[in-house]
Amino acid sequence: MSNAPPDYPTLQSIGWPWPGPAEDPAWQALFAAHPQALPARVVEQHRTGYVVADTPEAGLKAESLPEWQRPRFPSHERASVGDWVLMEGKRIVALLPRRTSIKRGAAGEHYHQQVIAANIDTVFIVCGLDADFNPRRIERYLLLVGGGGAEPVVVLTKADQTEYAEDALAVLEELEAQNIPLRAVNAKDPDSVAALRPWLGDGRTAVLVGSSGAGKSTLTNTLLGSQKMKTNAVRENDSRGRHTTTHRALIPLPSGACLIDTPGMRELKPTGEEDLAEGGFSDVEALAAQCRFNDCAHIAEPGCAVRAAIEPIRWIRSG
Repeated sequence: MSNAPPDYPTLQSIGWPWPGPAEDPAWQALFAAHPQALPARVVEQHRTGYVVADTPEAGLKAESLPEWQRPRFPSHERASVGDWVLMEGKRIVALLPRRTSIKRGAAGEHYHQQVIAANIDTVFIVCGLDADFNPRRIERYLLLVGGGGAEPVVVLTKADQTEYAEDALAVLEELEAQNIPLRAVNAKDPDSVAALRPWLGDGRTAVLVGSSGAGKSTLTNTLLGSQKMKTNAVRENDSRGRHTTTHRALIPLPSGACLIDTPGMRELKPTGEEDLAEGGFSDVEALAAQCRFNDCAHIAEPGCAVRAAIEPIRWIRSG
């Protein structure tokens, strides 16, 4: 990286949280310990390493700290997309403390935490209004977000492909009482996606999470105004897609915000740190137990107790 002093206005364009030098005492201590180092943000995470940047256009393959290569080193103590690091040339010399994060228990037999994204303002929980719609999965995502410091926003995609959007929103009525924003959008329509603008202002960072086929890459392309992210069709029988995003990446948006796209998650393990607030979707789960089919998606199946209960409500929250 350049030996020039940090360009803080440019760093702000990729999410630097202050107009000038770091104001957090813990960050200041690490800057003092590495006086020759310069700040950069992790913009890509691969199995083989990281890409960091100090401008929206530049990317540099970085050499990670030696201890991060040890098999037993805790994965949540390694850098993740969105993290800020200190660089000396191409080498990462320090990981700056996270201000916010979203974590999960990593997939597999052995328990350890995995950071999905760091230093984020908003977590967009993306779920399709098709066979992918699953209130319980949304609740699990909300639990993972809870306590991490970021604001959750539930985004229901494919609102143009279903006549049951109103019912799906009514199923999630409890979110309203918890002050959790909820938006139903057509991910291919810029005017519809404009409903997400309040969370994508200059200098802000958001992350998209959700299962494969939920429409995250399509949503990213619409926000970018280009087809940067590859998309695949989903299977008709269960609305599941193949992973079109294969690694986590931080992408600058025309709005001045940064967006982190993540691969779809097949497994959502708790970390043990979740804020297990009372309530949640307890009423919905009680109704779901009465549905005729165990795998009922609460969209159009016969004998759905959830839809029968909310049929008189049929409300939709506008953007």
